[in-house]
Amino acid sequence: MRKSETTLLLEGLVFGEGPRWHEGRLWFSDMFGGQVMSVGLDGNVERVAQFDHPSGLGFMPDGSLLVSVMHERRIYRIRSGKVHIHADLTHIAHEMTNDMVVDGKGRAYIDTDLKNVVLVESDGRSRLVAEGMSGPNGLAITPDGETLIVNETRGEAIRAFPIQQDGSLGAQRLFAHVPGAFPDGLCLDQEGAVWIGSPPLDAEHYGDGQFLRVLEGGEVTDRIPTPGRWAIAPMLGGPDRKTLFLTTSSVENVKMLKETGKAEDGRIETVRVDVPGAGLP
Repeated sequence: MRKSETTLLLEGLVFGEGPRWHEGRLWFSDMFGGQVMSVGLDGNVERVAQFDHPSGLGFMPDGSLLVSVMHERRIYRIRSGKVHIHADLTHIAHEMTNDMVVDGKGRAYIDTDLKNVVLVESDGRSRLVAEGMSGPNGLAITPDGETLIVNETRGEAIRAFPIQQDGSLGAQRLFAHVPGAFPDGLCLDQEGAVWIGSPPLDAEHYGDGQFLRVLEGGEVTDRIPTPGRWAIAPMLGGPDRKTLFLTTSSVENVKMLKETGKAEDGRIETVRVDVPGAGLP
């Protein structure tokens, strides 16, 4: 099993979430910093919009950006610099919305309430498509558009759902059991493996995190330890999609966030990998 050294791309964040590679830049939410931002490979940062706890991001076919705003339980759309509500999920998400992936038709899958997955159509209509999961968090769509892969954070597992023609999800299957891991963010590569972030399994003990490359069936081929830091979310990007972007936050940062709501030790780090990214995001 290979272990890789990372390179710092950006620091001074609070808690980076939802990284997405789009048009030559990495887009992400600084969740507790209240901003959606993008960064180039040269470290140049642009601030896109401000929200209270932005989380999952996704791009529509026309290039406009969708943003899941956690506690509002709304999806916003940013188009030509203007922000408007794309979908109000307060009737179907009772506590929170979190991560999100948008397919090639502009349909968004969002995990909600730490147990369900909601589908938002391109026109903003929404419906429940999966429920009763053990902490869905991190979603991706295979290159053929036929399968939704979802982390089950509290279940130490990764699940796969067939996507029906109308966007509904069929019966789930186990993609991989990852005992001892706490699967968070998720992206796919061209060999059908997934990269996941794994903060400490027991968040109250603030242990070390790690990023894992997992094959279907559960074999872990690559491990990137993050000593003293939470491993939050990975994303494969760069011109050849072989740059793995990693959002991390120190254990002390997470403690300070819980105690004071303020800290600035979040980072984005990178590492080069052999297998390029695939599918969505």
